[in-house]
Amino acid sequence: MNRQLPLLSSLLALALAVPATHAQQSPHTFAVSGDHFTLDGKPFQVISGAIHYERIPRAYWRDRLKKARAMGLNTVETYAFWNAHESIPGHFDFTGQNDIAEFIREAQQEGLYVILRPGPYDCAEWEWGGFPAWLNSDPKMVVRSSYPSFLTAANRFIRELGKQTAPLQIGNGGPIIAVQVENEYGSYGDDHAYMEQIHKAVLDAGYTKSLLYTADGADRLAQGSLPELPIGVNFGTGDAERSFGLYDKFRPGSIHFNSEYWDGWFDHWGAKHETRDAEKQVAELRSMLSHGDSVNLYMFDGGTSFGWMNGANSNGANADGTTSKNANYEPDVTSYDYDVPVAETGELRPKYFAFRKVIQEVTHATLPEPPAPLPPPVAIGPLALEQSASLWRNLPQPVHSNAPRTMEDLGQSYGYILYRTTLGASATSKAEGATLRLPIVHDYAMVYLDGVFQGAIDRRLNQSTLTIHPKTAAAKLDILVENTGRVNYGKGLPNERAGLLATPTLDGATLESWDNQPLPMLSPETLAFTKAPCTGPCFYRADFTVDKPADTYLDTSTLGKGMVWINGIPLGRFWMVGPQQTLYLPGAWLHPGSNNLVIFDLDGKPGRSVQGLTTHHIDAPVQLDPLSSSAH
Repeated sequence: MNRQLPLLSSLLALALAVPATHAQQSPHTFAVSGDHFTLDGKPFQVISGAIHYERIPRAYWRDRLKKARAMGLNTVETYAFWNAHESIPGHFDFTGQNDIAEFIREAQQEGLYVILRPGPYDCAEWEWGGFPAWLNSDPKMVVRSSYPSFLTAANRFIRELGKQTAPLQIGNGGPIIAVQVENEYGSYGDDHAYMEQIHKAVLDAGYTKSLLYTADGADRLAQGSLPELPIGVNFGTGDAERSFGLYDKFRPGSIHFNSEYWDGWFDHWGAKHETRDAEKQVAELRSMLSHGDSVNLYMFDGGTSFGWMNGANSNGANADGTTSKNANYEPDVTSYDYDVPVAETGELRPKYFAFRKVIQEVTHATLPEPPAPLPPPVAIGPLALEQSASLWRNLPQPVHSNAPRTMEDLGQSYGYILYRTTLGASATSKAEGATLRLPIVHDYAMVYLDGVFQGAIDRRLNQSTLTIHPKTAAAKLDILVENTGRVNYGKGLPNERAGLLATPTLDGATLESWDNQPLPMLSPETLAFTKAPCTGPCFYRADFTVDKPADTYLDTSTLGKGMVWINGIPLGRFWMVGPQQTLYLPGAWLHPGSNNLVIFDLDGKPGRSVQGLTTHHIDAPVQLDPLSSSAH
């Protein structure tokens, strides 16, 4: 088939791009024929966009899907997030926000096909690339390998996911046209035996009635692909010609499927807000569609990495090459706005209408009008943070050990962990103080001596030492460690345990005899709050009422570093370093009448207040962290 796909074929593709808009219909086929896809034997051009069901409040799924169809997409793509579905080994949750099958059914009802990416590894700037933290309770665990315990767990998850979603494949009358095997494995390794085992796991889970494929960057196709499966190529703005050129040399005469077109990028704490050139994207999208290439926009609606679910990069591992090779650790912000066509609140940006225009002009399709806008974000407050509870007065029973234990050792996935010891003979009263060394911190450690804050050690800044001044052998050392987000991309994946990963030393002497206190922060709204002033690591609560729930943006610019909950739901992280200074608060998570807001701040101070704003601040100037050891 000529790459200059005739307009008639494009029009036919769009006409065929509407699956059943009610219950599943008769079986269909989706396949590769030479250099193009076919649907029921006829040429079909995939025009897709990524929407992650976990990053969009369930109440808004339908709105986002309607907007995808109205922009001219005939398909949506989503990962399946293992750590969301199996937070406890062997216990699966596919309900509520986790109901991926319902998301897929709603896509079909809105006239969209679906590309499913079951992992087991996602990347996605998601916590540990979607791996559940409990995998690392096995001290020998090696993810993305043939290590038996990993394959057993991965097979179990894919099998359970298959029970939910395999019946929704196109061969069964559902909307799933394609299922990815692993994810960008070529950027990680070249173990084809492992890849074949994941391929088998996907087949064994029932994914036999849709097209299976692999996806990689154009420079890593040999490492990540399988000879029996078609390949998608991932690339960003301005890289289509080079990437497809490399692909054509690797697999000549085959289909051009841009499985991720990075039409934006994600943000790191302490770095500038990322944007991409919309004019270049419009021109490149037009070129690809005009040549008959199939495209998946990554993302269509980025959404939000709610709660603890942001990931991180490390050691210069950043797929588009924008990160310094010297970067040690770069945690992602809560917002996954991504500079894409649809904002976190569902607002349609100029990029949406520019892409819509291109799709209409190339395909000559008659598109539905976008749905009526959701109510705009509203202002709330100010809300005085008058109720407080000190972390120090709400500590759990400790687990004693000679050396510090990681979160995973203690059955904890996310949150904080407190390490406490008495310095004993290691204490010194030297005028110049003593050097405390934390060899491996994952990821942010607040150090206290006899209850007095000494400074923070930040993995992001490659810090490991702090000068302290203990006076007696009875001096008490507290190290409060935050899991700021496990690395989700690159060679560092197997080492992503949280907490202190090596034993601290004081002037070279190993510190022993530790109390480990897990702080998963599961239900902070149930703490005993009082009106007493609280400074340092504190929880704050504000109760408020709303007449008619609507979206808002919670202003965190008055706060330090920590986490927010709304009505018991973990909303997301904040950090004064920027660039994000507001948190998207969905109106769907508010109640008519009474609501409660809980904030945990490592640098709490009395007298603060917060408010809901009508505008998002995700591009604030970057600041230095005043808690950092370099500031002390």
